[in-house]
Amino acid sequence: NWRKSELKHGVAAAEAQEVLLNDPLCQVDTRHSDVEQRYVALGVTNEGRRLFVSFTVRQGRVRIISARPMSRKERAIHEETQKAERR
Repeated sequence: NWRKSELKHGVAAAEAQEVLLNDPLCQVDTRHSDVEQRYVALGVTNEGRRLFVSFTVRQGRVRIISARPMSRKERAIHEETQKAERR
């Protein structure tokens, strides 16, 4: 499943992991799974690439479901949140 996301969106697994380590904006994703708690994160890689990452936590480990470049709307949300945190 991850490989499919990597091919489709051009995001390496290491980049998605960087986003999660670089203080992303996270929230619970209630729309995509009734079986397990899922989360979405908006954040940046070490190179400054802005990504949307979907993930879950299983047995104490983070499992990345998919990652892609942020949409225009997601970039705006991320930028506004960053500005508010700097104030």
